[in-house]
Amino acid sequence: MDLERVAIFIDGSNLYHALEGTLKRHDLDFTQFVAKLCGERRLFRTYYYNALQDIAVRPEAFREQQEFLDTLKKTPYLEVRLGIIKTAQGTQVEKGVDMMLGVDLLNLAWNNLYDTAILVSGDADFAYALQTVKNMGKHVEVAYFEGATARELLGVADVRHQLDNEFFTTLWTSRRRRRRRGGSGKANQDGSPEDRPSQSPNPATY
Repeated sequence: MDLERVAIFIDGSNLYHALEGTLKRHDLDFTQFVAKLCGERRLFRTYYYNALQDIAVRPEAFREQQEFLDTLKKTPYLEVRLGIIKTAQGTQVEKGVDMMLGVDLLNLAWNNLYDTAILVSGDADFAYALQTVKNMGKHVEVAYFEGATARELLGVADVRHQLDNEFFTTLWTSRRRRRRRGGSGKANQDGSPEDRPSQSPNPATY
């Protein structure tokens, strides 16, 4: 019997802000993250979506994002899809990202390239696209953060993967430094042990 084929769709900005807001860190090992979501099934491909930073407006953020994307592209069977950022009245707005994710989700299902779609997002805008994929006979799963995900999205999911501290325990690129006896270990301002520097670039613009 053929293994179930899985396609994973990651809403990059949504994931970053949920990690930052919920777990206060974002040094995620994407290779291990994808492997844990996929499990023993066969991965077709992972798609990562975000908006390209405007180098004229935020040059440092653009540089950091490029470093992060260069590292991300080394993840096996992962493709990066980038929208753009428009600035209107001093506010930056992502353009094209949700559309790309929704179109890929539907197009790949239509062409029967996967059996199960796993969406990493909390955005209610994707609920109808997921329902349409289900109507095509596909299974849909949602990887979500408690309190940061729309009920409409969870209501459509066949399977839910709650993303919490326990889920991510072995998925970070850096580990918490244990404080030495005698109090010589460094700590953050809140008194918690300081993180070791991550080997991957700061993904401040996931």
